[in-house]
Amino acid sequence: MTTLLSTTVLCAGMAAADGNLPLKEMEGIADREHWLPGEVNADGALEALQAVVGADAVPFAGTLDKPIQIALIYPSADTSDFWARNYLALTKRLDELGIAYETTEFASRQVEHSLQSTYANQVEQDADLYDYVIFGPSELAIQGDNIEKLAGNDGFATYVWAFHTPLKYLETQPDAWFDFSSAAGALTMCDYMLGRLGDDVTMAMNRGIPGITDDQRSGDFKDCVMEKGNWQVAYEHYGEYQTEGGFEGTSLILQAYPEATVIHNANTAMAMGSVEAQVAADKTGDVFSTGWGGTGLELDAIRRGDLDATPMRMGDDVGAATAEAIKADLEGRAEELPLVFLGRITVAHDEMSAEELDALELEAFRFSGIDALER
Repeated sequence: MTTLLSTTVLCAGMAAADGNLPLKEMEGIADREHWLPGEVNADGALEALQAVVGADAVPFAGTLDKPIQIALIYPSADTSDFWARNYLALTKRLDELGIAYETTEFASRQVEHSLQSTYANQVEQDADLYDYVIFGPSELAIQGDNIEKLAGNDGFATYVWAFHTPLKYLETQPDAWFDFSSAAGALTMCDYMLGRLGDDVTMAMNRGIPGITDDQRSGDFKDCVMEKGNWQVAYEHYGEYQTEGGFEGTSLILQAYPEATVIHNANTAMAMGSVEAQVAADKTGDVFSTGWGGTGLELDAIRRGDLDATPMRMGDDVGAATAEAIKADLEGRAEELPLVFLGRITVAHDEMSAEELDALELEAFRFSGIDALER
């Protein structure tokens, strides 16, 4: 098995280092420091994996002498249940596939960049202990060197979670990236908000950490509503994807920018902090509040009437797709995989019926379950 894994990693790495990317060019390619999924995925590869993920599991065709070893380095200590849910989706899909595994988790908060670097160094040095490494970067630009270090180690296969923009400068690309397109989600949310609230709206924003994710979740959304609907932005607060940041930003917005009738939040943690601030100020219902991701916490807030809308990921797709990628790798079919896997996104909102919200939730969390996860 080790020989198969090493060969797969080396082939994937050589493809990037030899300059075989991009496979095609899209608008603005010269101005970006990263590839877009459409530039690096072979035609049909993404759709094929999406179809596999949405279908019943087909058991692993081979045999293993011992369980595969998986290291997970990710900010799972944060409020968002994205990480925990996709861990469950990964492991339950592996169970369905009949692949025995053991996992080692290296948890951090999203702002603990140095701790993630320490974990990455530890795993890279202990390469002989692991067959697969799943890395959920605290922020892509900050962790780029660590991604390259892990991807360049031929002792294991490297998968990146929660980002879908492969950096151009990486001499060795990870074997695959698994994410939901924040850019596509931002445009989906833009269309929904313009249709729901119309033109000439003033909003405020709880943004995350400067970087690709927030540029897409917040920046692309902002540009879209301003261009298409003549929206104005009263204030932008960088809450670092933390509950406290959402609370502090919203408290300031409610006090100093009463003209803002919409508060955009760039992740679950800040959305929950924003809700807490509105409740504390007795302002729930005075502003239209959005989240990001459609996690269980966000859906519960929509049901309570505390949150109005969120771009909702079919959340378990990432973990399930990673399990299928492991299966393909073990079966010697890694070349069939897209370099970037994207899950589906729709908008969940307070005008949906209970039955509609329940159906979305059942599909999104088909592996991890619809109940809130214990933390």
